[in-house]
Amino acid sequence: MHALPQNDPAWLERMYNNRALVPDHQDYLQRWAQASAQVRSDSPCWLDMAYGMAPEEKLDVFPTDEPDAPVMVFVHGGWWRSLDKSEHSFIAPSFTRAGYCVVVPNYALCPGTAERPVAIPLIARQVEKALAWVWRHIGQHGGDRRRITLIGHSAGGHLAALLLASPWPLLAPDLPEGLVRNALSISGVHDLAPIMQTPFLQRDLRLTHQQVLRMSPALLPAPAQGPLYCAVGEKESPEFLRQCQLMQQAWGSQKVPRATVVPGTHHFSVLDALAQPGTELHHMALNLLRA
Repeated sequence: MHALPQNDPAWLERMYNNRALVPDHQDYLQRWAQASAQVRSDSPCWLDMAYGMAPEEKLDVFPTDEPDAPVMVFVHGGWWRSLDKSEHSFIAPSFTRAGYCVVVPNYALCPGTAERPVAIPLIARQVEKALAWVWRHIGQHGGDRRRITLIGHSAGGHLAALLLASPWPLLAPDLPEGLVRNALSISGVHDLAPIMQTPFLQRDLRLTHQQVLRMSPALLPAPAQGPLYCAVGEKESPEFLRQCQLMQQAWGSQKVPRATVVPGTHHFSVLDALAQPGTELHHMALNLLRA
């Protein structure tokens, strides 16, 4: 009997290795880093503000001229094991110019060290801490803490969907239900079960069955707050296309009214679409921020 493709490590590697699927991915990463350095040089910003005690628990704030601005928190991707907030400042300007405050947090990367191992539950807790910081402090930087939209790409998309359902008052008594008002998952992985069977990822992520159950948004109950929008590039692998539709199937179309395929884009160019005014994906983000 042949194994199902979902249990075939070689097939899963083809489905989830985005850098292999996009041979010129390094051009995107270099351009993002260069554009981001220019943004930090040219734009008003508060950099490396600590939201916790760990060295990577820092975030950048890009304010807007509008008072009491809705807040967009953007969580970067990299399979929970690479990349940095400093390479994603380029996301901010098109939103700050439109009147929105942008926050970009960092988080620890898997697998960490022998002394301090890093797994996805730790990363999720760190981004929760970053969001708690936003609730407590963003008013000092011109943001309206009652209007926080969480947007993430790839691993960040997974975290955006997951943290929409966080039990905020249980994490700290000063945090409200619905701290995150709505979210957008771009190229997110919402069921981690296939990732545990994907060798190049599992080597660093070291997922357990319990973590898959606790950390897969598609396997959790739909949160009371919302909505969640999902988007994926048209040229991404069949698995990424499936993972996008999965959230709408799991939480229902009332909670996930949009599961959009972005025409002509792959796993990297879809993030350019978010930052580009006039695209459907940029409009999706603006609709959430305006809600």
